[in-house]
Amino acid sequence: MITTSAPPPLPAVAAAVERLRAWPGDHRVAVGLSGGVDSSLTAALLLQAGWELEGVTLWLMSGKGACCAEGLVDAAGLCEQLGVPHHVVDSRETFAREIVGMLVDGYSQGITPLPCSRCNRSVKFGPMLAWAEQERGLTRLATGHYARVRPAVEGGQPQLLRGLDRHKDQSYFLYDLSAAVLDRLVFPLGELTKADTRAEAARLGLRTASKPESQDLCLADHHGSMRAFLDAHIPARPGEIVLTDGQLLGRHDGIEHFTIGQRRGLGVAWREPLHVVRLEAAMNRVVVAPRAEAGRRECRVQAINWVSLPPITAPREVEVQVRYRSAPEQALLRPLGDEAASLEFVEPQFSIAPGQAAVFYDGEVLLGGGLISSD
Repeated sequence: MITTSAPPPLPAVAAAVERLRAWPGDHRVAVGLSGGVDSSLTAALLLQAGWELEGVTLWLMSGKGACCAEGLVDAAGLCEQLGVPHHVVDSRETFAREIVGMLVDGYSQGITPLPCSRCNRSVKFGPMLAWAEQERGLTRLATGHYARVRPAVEGGQPQLLRGLDRHKDQSYFLYDLSAAVLDRLVFPLGELTKADTRAEAARLGLRTASKPESQDLCLADHHGSMRAFLDAHIPARPGEIVLTDGQLLGRHDGIEHFTIGQRRGLGVAWREPLHVVRLEAAMNRVVVAPRAEAGRRECRVQAINWVSLPPITAPREVEVQVRYRSAPEQALLRPLGDEAASLEFVEPQFSIAPGQAAVFYDGEVLLGGGLISSD
């Protein structure tokens, strides 16, 4: 256990510990440890609040990177520092099937897949909970995500909320988790800022306190860049870059290196800035257009997961994020059945990319989300 003679914790950190002490139900938990500062502090705060915990690290890939050798070593060292058990679960086969295969197929077909939400659903949260319960008798899971869960009340379903730190809010990537999984999650950092986390980790002397941030996508971190990952898995297939009327502007070395809305790095010259508006896999073409022609007001969303409320049956005004780093935009959501809907935006959007997620919010509450369709 860590001891420190440093000044007392920040008020926000002290409040987080008190919330954990007052958390209803069982205080035994598996902690997902990546080897970074966020998951490290998550474990330390739970320990301070009197929880019984065991660290779990998923082995996703062989080689360098935050999810691999370095992360495994740092997670194991952190557990040794805290005096808690640590387990490594070999998830390489699942990760290769669910994430690497999905990415290669998607990019080859001209869509821009969103691996992080798929990984959270199919590789991390559900499987980790299942392993923890079966192997260790632990029915709860804590992670270092900047998000919040509001427990279910009177037979309702739990609600997923944005993290307090809007610059680090990761709720967008959690939209595809089921209510059954959400009900068993604990996010100790949900009401902290990243600065709070760094300061408290340093105060406690955690070995990961000054560890730099990894890239948002672990595959890019592992391979050096996303382009390097794609080049390693998809053979080069040169094609044309054209305007919407078919006029040839240049050539490309693979549609997988482009995404809808992209403006920089197109490799063509024109009298005004151009945006990618369409990727035509069958023709192996990248279609571009000036900004005036690049905006879209509508899109279709499929495979919707309703998170904090039952499926809607009537049109509803919502805030929508179509990319993790994009600002929420006002839109009208029209249901087309339980798992499909159309979105009509108030303002034209320039980054509506098939394969990415459209996530619906009502203020800080994440209502649900789904994948943008190529229709």
